[in-house]
Amino acid sequence: MDDISKQKPEVPVIIIERDEQSPSQEMVTKVAGPSWKRKWLKRLLALVAVGCLMVAVLAGYYFWNYYHHIGVPVSVTPAQNIEKLQTPVKQEAPEVVMTSDSILGVAMDFYAIHGLKASIEFEEPDTSDISVYLYCRSADHKADGTYLGSLVAEGKELQTDRSRLGYMAMADGRMVIGIGRSDKVKSYVLERGGSFFRQFILVSSGVIPARFYLHGKVERRAIGRIGDRLYYIATRHKETLWDFADALREYGFIDAIYITGGTDYGFRRDKDGLRHDIGNPADYPHKKWKGIIPWLVFRR
Repeated sequence: MDDISKQKPEVPVIIIERDEQSPSQEMVTKVAGPSWKRKWLKRLLALVAVGCLMVAVLAGYYFWNYYHHIGVPVSVTPAQNIEKLQTPVKQEAPEVVMTSDSILGVAMDFYAIHGLKASIEFEEPDTSDISVYLYCRSADHKADGTYLGSLVAEGKELQTDRSRLGYMAMADGRMVIGIGRSDKVKSYVLERGGSFFRQFILVSSGVIPARFYLHGKVERRAIGRIGDRLYYIATRHKETLWDFADALREYGFIDAIYITGGTDYGFRRDKDGLRHDIGNPADYPHKKWKGIIPWLVFRR
């Protein structure tokens, strides 16, 4: 064999170098700060959150103010009136007791309602109907027959309008009047198949409003409450609405709401069932707006 084949192969030497940190060397960690876009996004979201909170607070205040701040105190809450409508009917002889008086120069007739049930009807009662002890107008309407103020008749809702804050509610043989924008009482009446209407405030918790929307001097009528007794009230002469309301307050009515139709004919019955005319019998029956006028009818 030649010399080349007899040579031993060289074994390569591999050297591995490690770049290790010395124990004394500290590791430095760099944290990249948020970009300016992220900063502005966070600020914007914070401003939006604050804005939403302010809107919610203002909306809550507006809602509370709309329903609770109506310019006059309120003697009975909707919940209390619903409770009254749920109490058993007091049994007493049906009659309408009339008295008369003059307060602050305003002459008025008062018709105390005893043992009667009220409802809204669209046919004017017959004078020979001995079950009817009193009837009068309730909600107003426009020339096209559209009703002003909420109106429910025997469980059927005909109009929803809270522009007039006085109301009368009837259900299950009970009846109440009250003041307020809430529709809780109306909803209860709807469920029970009763009747409900809205009218202007005359007296609320013994206080009269700062202003009235009807002016001039005409005969006036109202439904008022002293204690738990309801009264139908009619002036004997033409009066301003302010003088009428002030006289009702002075007489002692806690709450009172306006009733339209100051010169309309109606009648009442005494404890013996005898009919006594209210207004001019020559005006009976009402031919104009027949079937549209919502009559408030009190039956035994």
